[in-house]
Amino acid sequence: MADPLYFPIIKTMRGLFVALGLRIDVVGTEHLPRKGGAVLAINHTSYLDFIFAGIPADDAGHRYVRFMAKDAVFKHSVGGPLMRGMKHIPVDRSAGAGAFDAAVDALRRGELVGVFPEATMSRSFDIKDFKTGAVRMAAAAQVPLIPEIVFGGQRMMSYEHKDFSRGTAVSVTVGQPMHPTPADDPEAVTAELRTRMIGMLDETIDRYPDRPRGATDGWWLPARFGGTAPTLDEAAAIEAEVKARKAARREGGAH
Repeated sequence: MADPLYFPIIKTMRGLFVALGLRIDVVGTEHLPRKGGAVLAINHTSYLDFIFAGIPADDAGHRYVRFMAKDAVFKHSVGGPLMRGMKHIPVDRSAGAGAFDAAVDALRRGELVGVFPEATMSRSFDIKDFKTGAVRMAAAAQVPLIPEIVFGGQRMMSYEHKDFSRGTAVSVTVGQPMHPTPADDPEAVTAELRTRMIGMLDETIDRYPDRPRGATDGWWLPARFGGTAPTLDEAAAIEAEVKARKAARREGGAH
């Protein structure tokens, strides 16, 4: 599919991967369809997940992923035109039906649509609770739902962390497709999707080539793997504190 903006951006990013000496490992590309629509359900640990999650699709016949992203990104003076030019899908969290319909339309046209079921980045680098949107989209459009795990990008750019040192390892795993239908319970299918992705994350971390280089370097590894990242419960408490501070600032600014 011709895409005059997306194509050069992908080539540029691949060149940057080489320049940074990234060690990118992709498993499961064969699970991606070479044509036709599909929902990619992706875990979310890094600001760079959009970039790395698209690699398997590029490898599987130079396909493009239309990612769903919060509408604030589309209002940025530089990022906005790029996001629109690459046909990504803006999400207004106060009016999600429009984004849902746009995603289903794209899927029916044969596009790959990337969704982060956790909605926000995981501070624990483990799998948070999921929203049902990815399952409902796949069922409505009658396309496969394909789980995908990205691990390692958090070491480069995540909450309170930025490090573009050469040689970072990034591992990507694409899982076997699921096939939800309108008759299925979206909550039950979403629970199954999350269970599968927890297992895929475990497998991805098992094959990940690096381990913390000492007591102060375990921040990027989930706690249940021996890392010093917060647990899911601890991360939820941190997230609640962050939201409360933001709400207080907004309230203060309103006066």
